[in-house]
Amino acid sequence: MRKHTMWKHKGFAAGLFAVLVGFGTMAEAGMLGVFQSDANGFDTRTYYYDDGKEVTVFDTQFVPPLTTAMVDKIRAETASPITRVVVTHPNPDKFNGLSVLHALGAVSIGSKATADALPIVHDYKKAFWVGTMGAFTEATYPKYEPIQKTFSGTMTIPLASGETITLFELKHAGVATTQTVARIDRTGDLIVGDLVHHQAHAWLEGGLVGGRPSPDLPSWIAALDELKLLEGTVVHGGRGADAPVAEAVKHQQEYLRAVDRLVGDYIVELGPDKEDLRNPVKAKIHYAELQKRAAAAFPTYAAPYMIGFSVYGLAQAKLKQR
Repeated sequence: MRKHTMWKHKGFAAGLFAVLVGFGTMAEAGMLGVFQSDANGFDTRTYYYDDGKEVTVFDTQFVPPLTTAMVDKIRAETASPITRVVVTHPNPDKFNGLSVLHALGAVSIGSKATADALPIVHDYKKAFWVGTMGAFTEATYPKYEPIQKTFSGTMTIPLASGETITLFELKHAGVATTQTVARIDRTGDLIVGDLVHHQAHAWLEGGLVGGRPSPDLPSWIAALDELKLLEGTVVHGGRGADAPVAEAVKHQQEYLRAVDRLVGDYIVELGPDKEDLRNPVKAKIHYAELQKRAAAAFPTYAAPYMIGFSVYGLAQAKLKQR
């Protein structure tokens, strides 16, 4: 975990007043930590903030054993109890571990839109991982648990130390149909889930609309523009590296535009063979080729397997347009 000093920003005078304690002593911010799974959990990064009196977790990991490993890491670093978990968007690696955190007494928080989407996404993903992939059984797939506390628009969470965390529901859809960004107000750190995959390949499946994956890259790009309005300092994404806001936004937008062109050009290149994409067996060959091409286009980016798993959503959406 790393220790923060006060976030210096445009409202410095107001921020200075807010953090002065005692005889003019400036309070220090808490500690921001991260737990990262391996590829079995999609290299997901779970961030957590210890204000010295309690811990707030952001997202849960893909399966309960990984959530438990994350909890063990937190307990090895601090005696502060885990009191809440924020779900940034409705993807399984963000909410499948809620049962573990609820059992500890943590209160789950998410936007109403995210809470409404969770059961739909859970059923879709369970059908895929159990029925299509056979990676789980009905009994072993993570149990669904609903978000306990919801909000719309913005929500400011008072911490036991006197610090605050502000949640922002973005106006545009991102990697999923709805997106929440959390800001550690003392430091300006932005925790954004899979809205940003800095220096890593992105999940291109798209959010579920009408029960079907429907990627909307223009909306995702617009959601990234919203980050620049939140007076943040550093973006902490669900995969990849941390980066200053301007850098993270610029690179993610460039990546999305490039991959959008790459997939579109590939479908044109296929000509009549693009109909292969409608055949689940034949399509796998093309998804593997798209992964290969994306990896070649971004050779320094981590987790190219993300393309192989998720590009079907973008490819199928583009196929409908042609």
